Amino acid sequence: MNGEISMHDVVALLADMPAEHFVTRRSLMLRRGDVGTVVMIYEGRAFEVEFAGRDGRAYALVTVPANQLMALHFEPSHAAGAA
Repeated sequence: MNGEISMHDVVALLADMPAEHFVTRRSLMLRRGDVGTVVMIYEGRAFEVEFAGRDGRAYALVTVPANQLMALHFEPSHAAGAA
């Protein structure tokens, strides 16, 4: 799975994960399905992911293992050999 994820990709969590609010430092829980953006790659085994609200302000920055992320795609991929 980690070969699919690149810098600045939009990803979704595959499991709940505790975090700390970026500004207030209060504990929060990121939930399975929460969407973030990859901002750092650690040898393809883990990714620093920034989570932001609808207003675009970051609220969490978390290191996530590759096996707990799914890359999101916004356009279809063409099958090999398709015209």
